[in-house]
Amino acid sequence: MTVSRHDGESAMTANRAEPASAGATPPEAIGGQAAPVRGSRGRHAGPAVAAQPGAAMARAVGPGRWRGAVAVARANPLATAGAAIVIAAAAFCFLGPLVYHSNQTRVLLALGNLSPRAGHPLGTDADGLDELGQVMSGGQISLELGLAAGVLAAVLGTLWGAVAGYAGGVLDAIMMRVVDAALAIPAVVVLLLLISIYTPSTPMLVLVIAGTAWLSTARLVRAEALTLRTREYVQSVRVMGGSGIRVVLRHIAPNALGTIAVNVTFQVANAILLLATLSYLGLGVQFPSVDWGEMIANANAYSATVNGYWWQILSPGVAIIVVVVGFTMLGDGLRDWFAADA
Repeated sequence: MTVSRHDGESAMTANRAEPASAGATPPEAIGGQAAPVRGSRGRHAGPAVAAQPGAAMARAVGPGRWRGAVAVARANPLATAGAAIVIAAAAFCFLGPLVYHSNQTRVLLALGNLSPRAGHPLGTDADGLDELGQVMSGGQISLELGLAAGVLAAVLGTLWGAVAGYAGGVLDAIMMRVVDAALAIPAVVVLLLLISIYTPSTPMLVLVIAGTAWLSTARLVRAEALTLRTREYVQSVRVMGGSGIRVVLRHIAPNALGTIAVNVTFQVANAILLLATLSYLGLGVQFPSVDWGEMIANANAYSATVNGYWWQILSPGVAIIVVVVGFTMLGDGLRDWFAADA
């Protein structure tokens, strides 16, 4: 049978006009990529995104975040351990009194100098006050004052060092000579002088401790600023007419955040130690407030070591050591983390 040319062209046209659902070649086979699927909003609606139910999305995202947090914790065991110690100490001091109720207001001489026993896990002091309760209440003051002084010292040191490093020249030389001169004077001597002149109070102690602790932060941030001020984005801001204050606050200080974060942890630990030193010398927080340093001073005044009242010194001493070690471990871990990411 003879097939005409017209019939053949009609058959080929019919084959080309068949719907795609009738076995057409998938888009993946042509060019290797699928064509984007438009939504019903028009030609400019962009590619369609498959909707995912809320519960399924939560299950898909939640475990990933937890796995990421666990991976970060495993990669930085030192920082994780330090953070765990700090969090546990804060929970013990601030949440412990809600669970463990003790006498912290009335003097009960009949219960004075009791060794650790049922009802008084850490014993009592010479006034009959529960030692465990005093460690909790004293820890609140020590942590609050240490955090406030450490953060204030970091802020002051960051601003001073960032301005000095960014400005450079004569201003940098003058500002850093001030820092060097202040560092040459022992901090304890300056603290004793200021506390002896002004009446000790919690705000006063925060200002005094921060006023001697910001110097090391200033030197570290100044070194970072000397490097950051030559970066292209800083030069671009200056070319565009940005002020020096904007460069310092928006570019130099935020980019030195790693150094600042590490330094804050060490500043808090040093502030807690300085507060304990001043309180031991009788120049710390005033009655009726008490901190760990004053607890040791009170125990020493009653000759606790001579009379064998070891628990009155051991409890606050261990508390100071644990908290300071926790902040130090956290700082060391953060420093290693930022160094590895650099």
